[in-house]
Amino acid sequence: MSESFSATGRRKTSTARVTLVPGSGSITINKRPFEEYFGTLSLQNQVLHPFQVANAINQFDVTVNAIGGGVTGQIGAIQLGIARALLKSNDELRDTLRESDLLTRDPRKKERKKAGQPKARKRFQFSKR
Repeated sequence: MSESFSATGRRKTSTARVTLVPGSGSITINKRPFEEYFGTLSLQNQVLHPFQVANAINQFDVTVNAIGGGVTGQIGAIQLGIARALLKSNDELRDTLRESDLLTRDPRKKERKKAGQPKARKRFQFSKR
């Protein structure tokens, strides 16, 4: 069996376990083709972005298990996972991926709701009289 490269990507509350296997370029996310999982072309291009930067389009078959969060969080997690797996396959891609900011984990998360407020930062309406 040919060598495979696995990596994990996270963003917000999403986690994506990514496996790259040298192949024809098919992408499967949660056992569904990625064209079906992410319907719009712009979302699909965000998933393909690490391959475009690394000049590795249609060189790997990708299997992704994405859990948690929403569409944006999952795309960010998948991007990071693919970039990390590409780095395992070829260490010379580090500078290229770093320049495109694909190896940095986005630390932003939803801020918790505080007591006495309707949301994290919003305050209840103040009435003087």
